[in-house]
Amino acid sequence: MHILAVLLCLAGAFFFLAGTAGLLRFPDSPSRLHALTKADNLGLGLIVLALVVTSSSLAVALKVILVWLLALAASTSICFLLGQSMLRQDQRQDQ
Repeated sequence: MHILAVLLCLAGAFFFLAGTAGLLRFPDSPSRLHALTKADNLGLGLIVLALVVTSSSLAVALKVILVWLLALAASTSICFLLGQSMLRQDQRQDQ
């Protein structure tokens, strides 16, 4: 059980690092946002799965999953709003 949790945490950390690399390497803001949100959501999901595997009760596991779902909803909403704002700003600069 603990070996699986360690492997899931390592995989989650890898995706966090990959998202950070995408943030630093991609040329424009929409690409950076895309790389960061996708990789970080997957990384957080893997770490949450590791916590669920090692949790002592069902209530704790459900709370951790709820936190992950709230983080997914928040990151999706914020990424959408930032993308919309960047698109509007680009349209104003073109005029």
